[in-house]
Amino acid sequence: MKQRITWFGTLGSLAAVGALVLSGCSSDGNTPASSDASGALTPITLQLQWFAQAQFAGYYAAVDQGYYEDEGLDVTIDEGGADIVPQDVLAAGDADYAISWVPKVLGSIEQGANITDVAQIFERSATTQISLKDKNITTAADLAGKNVGSWGYGNEWELFAGMQKSGVELGDINLIQQAFDMTGFLAGDIDAAQAMTYNEYAQVLETVNPDTGELFQPDELNVIDWNDEGTAMLQDSIWANADKLESDADYADNTVKFIKASIKGWIYAANNPEEAASIVTAAGSTLGESHQLWMTNEVSKLIFPSSNGVGMIDEAAWANTVDIAMNTKNETGATIITTEPPATAYSNEYVTKALDELKAEGVDVLGTDWKPTEVTLNEGGN
Repeated sequence: MKQRITWFGTLGSLAAVGALVLSGCSSDGNTPASSDASGALTPITLQLQWFAQAQFAGYYAAVDQGYYEDEGLDVTIDEGGADIVPQDVLAAGDADYAISWVPKVLGSIEQGANITDVAQIFERSATTQISLKDKNITTAADLAGKNVGSWGYGNEWELFAGMQKSGVELGDINLIQQAFDMTGFLAGDIDAAQAMTYNEYAQVLETVNPDTGELFQPDELNVIDWNDEGTAMLQDSIWANADKLESDADYADNTVKFIKASIKGWIYAANNPEEAASIVTAAGSTLGESHQLWMTNEVSKLIFPSSNGVGMIDEAAWANTVDIAMNTKNETGATIITTEPPATAYSNEYVTKALDELKAEGVDVLGTDWKPTEVTLNEGGN
């Protein structure tokens, strides 16, 4: 039976919460292995860290393609927003899993949230600092004396770490509170603006350059990539409740199933970017068609090719993130965390089981041969 997707939500509010609700029927007509004795699917709630967009394409694709349902799970996806902290929602018991960046969650763990990174979906960081070529900003060291934009809210740490590694202190720049768009950059108020490769960078490329009358081109911009600078931090991860992983065998089992289906969703999105972009649009995203496709393609680059299998947590990358979190200071001299996180902060146990099952089914979990598609951005992202 074909699945049904129903959309719920209140539009026009930063506090809006949307949900995709999957009907309780198996995509292959068989009773899923993890359903209860009555054949009912196990309800699962996933809390995102932002609104519906292709940053989360794999989860929406897993719903649409019936991958969660195949594992016996009835997954509801709750959107995030500016006033929603996904790890807090998870720790409070209001969601079964949550998507959030590792450095942001490390602070919450130090404050008492007992949650675990069970799958590191994004292997690479998408955070950059972009500038126009005439600003001559090519490395973090060049930020000294410049107007530097940052969103704050925990998004600033790679920038601060890159600057401090290059000997540039916060007092050496004019730090500007950047809105979650590129308006200040395009107006000339910000010399180097924070931009995600899959979102704000595209916003510039889909804007007309008043000097040329054409859309901005990549060769008109300089990009500082924190992966290249050595201060990249781990971003989108699947977080689970550590107490329940330890005490609830069904929850632990469902965690493996949830990760497995999510990875299949990400593989589908990478191999079918246009379809995945359409799925997210149908889920309520208001981003334009070309922008959504760009986002799908760029997010896939953060995952594929995968070094050890999608979701595996690399110990060196984790240690680097922790090191930056403990030693990089903000404007007040504070760091994200003051002590090493507990052993329960991450685990490869559940993702390893999920990957083993996928490999046994013949699924390519590395994406070694995956190639990104060419995306043409239109004005305004339409």
